[in-house]
Amino acid sequence: MIRILHFADAHIDIAAQGRHDPESGLPVRMLDFLKSLDTIVDTAVAEKVDMVIFAGDAYKDRTPVPTYQREWGKRIIRLSQAGIPTLLLVGNHDVSPAANRANTLEEYDTLQVPHVIVVKKPGILKPENLEGLPLQIIALPWISRSGLLAHQEDISLSADKINAAIEGHIDQLVDFWINDLDPSLPAVLTAHGSVAGATYGAERSVMLGNDIILPGSMVKNPVFSYTALGHIHKAQDVNEGNQPPVIYPGSIERVDFGEISDEKFFVIAEIEPGKPTRVIWHKLNGRKFIDRYVKVQNAELAMAQIRSALPSQQEMEGAIMRLVIEYPREWESMIDESEIRRACQDTMELHFIRKAQSEARLRLPEDQSINSLSHIDLLEIFWKSIDLDTEELDIMKKIAGEIIREEETEPLPEQGAEGQ
Repeated sequence: MIRILHFADAHIDIAAQGRHDPESGLPVRMLDFLKSLDTIVDTAVAEKVDMVIFAGDAYKDRTPVPTYQREWGKRIIRLSQAGIPTLLLVGNHDVSPAANRANTLEEYDTLQVPHVIVVKKPGILKPENLEGLPLQIIALPWISRSGLLAHQEDISLSADKINAAIEGHIDQLVDFWINDLDPSLPAVLTAHGSVAGATYGAERSVMLGNDIILPGSMVKNPVFSYTALGHIHKAQDVNEGNQPPVIYPGSIERVDFGEISDEKFFVIAEIEPGKPTRVIWHKLNGRKFIDRYVKVQNAELAMAQIRSALPSQQEMEGAIMRLVIEYPREWESMIDESEIRRACQDTMELHFIRKAQSEARLRLPEDQSINSLSHIDLLEIFWKSIDLDTEELDIMKKIAGEIIREEETEPLPEQGAEGQ
């Protein structure tokens, strides 16, 4: 049996702002990410896994500062010293868009760090590339559109056609390598990218671009015993209940409030020839996020309502909390921010957001009164007050006009004898 520890999307410096730890001098939020990374490395060493696959994105961008490189390097060297073959797949945040620029993981390759394999180009790894481990890996690091455009004859194609051409090219490459696999040995596919059918997390709007989509048929090919993915922060099995497992372990720590409900994991895959691959999910206990929203209903009871909406002191301790207070602007003086911050002083970080609402008032032209306006005119004034655009306004006027005409032309019900 071969046991592979798989994790991805470390982004150890993505939350490097805010409070700093007085002892280490490092950002407290960065220490959260390093704590999760330590848990992963400790598990790999303690359980003596056969291999570690990191499926891309060590940092938040392609230019990490030396301090962050040092902290990442400490953890990778621990795996090296333990003699665990460690595959580092280059992700989109690890590679520079400029040609011939080094990626953020290049140093391990340049310095030939023992037991560390950096994969920056698509390819196939066999036992002789994996220190004799009886395993084969087809590896797809982040594939940039610009990197493959040079191979396309017609660069004037639309973006969709270019993507389709590139995806077809990748499919052909993988098929070629599949034909080169030794059927007597298990095979793994690892890739950093988006897969058709995957569920995106909050990073969809902030971290992912117009991705090349890997087809489900590729990653779910039964020739593979396991598919190790990175790039999407939401943990999931894209082939749940079937073989092979197609796993995004997710990011190792919550990045922001968009991931507040997402649990974070790394996985250990147990691969045994002739048997279904077993996936063991290991939950990472990261920093707690709390989100509270209060709409103030009564000016005099505003602070009492806000206090009652706060979590317990025990729940707030060490948490990152967002507190949104909505209230009419004229009640501004009733909101005591200093008292709120004192009540939340046990949080590690408080994001206090005021949403003072101004009452929208309809105003008639100075030379007109309500009695002088038709129903349509009054409705038009209202629709303009809520910022309907011209197209929407025309549609609403048309619908309202039809309804009003129907009401005006509908005959009155006949009155009975008592009403005559």
